[in-house]
Amino acid sequence: MHSLSGEFAMKDLGALSYFLGISVVRAGDQLLLSQASYARDIIECASMSSCNPVATPVDTNSKLGTSGPDFDDPTLFRSLAGALQYLTFTRPNILYAVQQVCMHMHAPKLDHWNALKRIIRYLQGTSHYGLTLSKSSSLSLVAYTDADWAGCPNTRRSTSGYCVYFGNNLVSWSSKRQSTISRSSAEAEYRGVANVVAELCWLRNLLLELHTPLSRASLVYCDNISAVYLSGNPVQHQRTKHIELDIHFVRKQVLRGLVRVLHVPSRFQIADIFTKGLPRVLFDDFRSSLSIRPPPASTAGV
Repeated sequence: MHSLSGEFAMKDLGALSYFLGISVVRAGDQLLLSQASYARDIIECASMSSCNPVATPVDTNSKLGTSGPDFDDPTLFRSLAGALQYLTFTRPNILYAVQQVCMHMHAPKLDHWNALKRIIRYLQGTSHYGLTLSKSSSLSLVAYTDADWAGCPNTRRSTSGYCVYFGNNLVSWSSKRQSTISRSSAEAEYRGVANVVAELCWLRNLLLELHTPLSRASLVYCDNISAVYLSGNPVQHQRTKHIELDIHFVRKQVLRGLVRVLHVPSRFQIADIFTKGLPRVLFDDFRSSLSIRPPPASTAGV
């Protein structure tokens, strides 16, 4: 047998500047994570370099169905849709629009192609935007969750979404079609609450393994009063038996003091950006709340 021995030297590569296609720009105590070059490549691949930009990635009335004429190049559609999925790593504000078109990758219609082109037109004017992370003294997890009840015109299934902040920084987000049909808006919202509570439990355990245990309950903000009431009400009603598992799971976390479910007015429900198309003013406001911003002026050309 031969034994191998030797010394392995570690090299300091300096401050992080580029990783897996994501550029990292440091400005003071902030980091800007950007995929600007990747976004421009997507625009080029779609042959839309000279297109006019739009203010939002999806309109307020768009609900994509499965009817209409087929798109004549499904391979191009799937390629661009997959590329847009990777872009959501630093652009969570386009996640809902991307999720909607990706649901039709198996049989894209012309309407789906037009929806995808709108996303690219939005990127045309915002390709330089990125996710900002900043220094924070707060060690707390705060989440927002929302559901668009029966939003799918074909299956009547709901879309739920959430975002989670660690201190001031966005660390987790989701936009997903629910697997079953909800019989009420409260049921759809409560399923969304259960999803984000599961994510919070995972994040709390991760922080525990990193020797940073949280001493305070994580807050979950929901704009449905019935869903908030169900999280703390020990009485099981007949009309809620079909979501019994979700109710027991959330209540257990509430009783353990790990989670608190609170009400937030719809105007301040940031998770709306993950479940539906929004007017420009509200979309821009929530985008800012997600810390999606252009680079500082001093680093705009980097």
